[in-house]
Amino acid sequence: MNPFSENALKVLDSRYLRRNLKGKLTETPDELLMRVAKAVAAAELEWGTNSDAQKWQVIFYESMKNLLFLPNSPALMNAGTSLNQLSACFVLPIEDNLDSIFTTLKNAALIQQSGGGTGFNFSHLRPAHDLISITGGEASGPVSFMKVFNAATEHVKHGGKRRGANMGILNVDHPDIEEFVLSKKDEKALNNFNISVGITDKFMEAVEKDDTWKLVHPNSKSIAKTIKAKDLWKLIIENAWAGGDPGLVFLDTINAGNPLLSLGKIECTNPCGEVPLLPYESCNLGSINLSNFVEPDKGKNSINFTKLGSTIEMAIRFLDNVIEVNHYLLGETKSIVSANRKIGLGVMGWADLLIKLEIPYDSEEAISLAGRVMNFFKEKSLAASVKLAKQRGVFKNWEKSIFYPDTRLRNATRLSIAPTGTISIIANTSSSIEPLFAIAYQRSHVLDGSTLSEVNPLFIDHLKRNKLYSESLMDEVSESGYLQHIRQIPIATRNLFKTALEISPAWHLKHQVAFQQYVDNAVSKTINLAETASFNDIEDIYFNAWRQKTKGITIFRYNSKHAQVLEKGISKSEKAWKVCID
Repeated sequence: MNPFSENALKVLDSRYLRRNLKGKLTETPDELLMRVAKAVAAAELEWGTNSDAQKWQVIFYESMKNLLFLPNSPALMNAGTSLNQLSACFVLPIEDNLDSIFTTLKNAALIQQSGGGTGFNFSHLRPAHDLISITGGEASGPVSFMKVFNAATEHVKHGGKRRGANMGILNVDHPDIEEFVLSKKDEKALNNFNISVGITDKFMEAVEKDDTWKLVHPNSKSIAKTIKAKDLWKLIIENAWAGGDPGLVFLDTINAGNPLLSLGKIECTNPCGEVPLLPYESCNLGSINLSNFVEPDKGKNSINFTKLGSTIEMAIRFLDNVIEVNHYLLGETKSIVSANRKIGLGVMGWADLLIKLEIPYDSEEAISLAGRVMNFFKEKSLAASVKLAKQRGVFKNWEKSIFYPDTRLRNATRLSIAPTGTISIIANTSSSIEPLFAIAYQRSHVLDGSTLSEVNPLFIDHLKRNKLYSESLMDEVSESGYLQHIRQIPIATRNLFKTALEISPAWHLKHQVAFQQYVDNAVSKTINLAETASFNDIEDIYFNAWRQKTKGITIFRYNSKHAQVLEKGISKSEKAWKVCID
């Protein structure tokens, strides 16, 4: 039986299956999974025998074939090939000189060509119009160089198959922060960047107290300008309302949980914010499909935690193996990744799991379950990493970490909630921890301009099981994409299938907070807002995200751009999109 849906096969065919130089397919989906399983299991030879490698090859293959677990896209694309670059995301440093800037640009191009996403903090660059002592000229400033990076990305495709993704961060005290906040006001500008302001607790406290805020030269540390904190805050909110950018990255919260603070403060994340990383670090991600762990139990669905626990242990081993067999494009990356062995295991199918358990997304029962499930992940992933450390040794920088001397671990970090953009299509499940975007929707900008359409299969099953199904009803739902206005549908069903734009932003944030509490990296979640959302709505979300110790926050107001990845209802129109890699 083929485990893949029609849309999954389209995605696999377009992006993942190997082709010869004439463009002809040379592998099947099953062969892809075996290629990945064999390449990753080869790491077992470092500590075991051929029979160990063969045993784990079968286990890895079966977990992927049964859509219990999938690694990030570069691993699916490249494992077992001559490229063999398996990491999803990288952070590269940028210092205040042309050599550093353009070396990083070259390295970013190589990484993006291989399928990885890149994150940069531009805060070390001197502000625009600053005098350059050597030449007597003026500096271009961070935003100017971001445009250079954006132009390069435009012409470098991920793995030769899709355009690259970047995260650009500028700290809130940089003299050019106002220009940065406005940098994506034109939708065509920096279209290959997600941008976030690097926020500090001191800034947020200044906003609360309506204090002034000092913008500081990154080199001389002199005060370049003094402004009202609330004026800058208002500018941030207004631009987020207008087009989704900038998001916020809470640097103090990130570093409060930095397990290797002795190596330096973290200043940057990957493109979607789920992995805060030190310079040159990369991270290998994978996601467990929670919806496939719901099973009938005494006439009622429940989560098979025994099966989930063994899958978590398998996935931690898989991702640790990836570090071993990975081809590193940069020597600096190989060195620091080998020393810290950070991985990021996450989830997808959360909304589908809730539907199968008949728990509305916007309910305290869902929030409570989120905490229970992610605490289970925390405990099992920690135990798996401890077990690997006994077999393979602790990560090299263990003695410099917060775990020394009490907890001997293989991996400095273990959990991360990624967006799971295309791998959730392959797994035929809902994305990450997001609610259903719509019951019927179009997904654009996925396959070189083509569009995927889908009606949620769990909704169809629910209607049939409860004798509610009719062709006329399906026509109405397919056209609108949601069902809260259809009074013939029972309220319990409407509550269960409430979609992202119909769920209060407060419930979106509650889910993010519940998962973040047990995740040592970060949680990537977009709080999708209705078109009618106000300035105050976004201000409340951003403030509460900081107060509740999330590590970053992103919002997107529906129709705030001309083209977006997901559009409710199935029609011919296409509407901006947030740059995303999984």
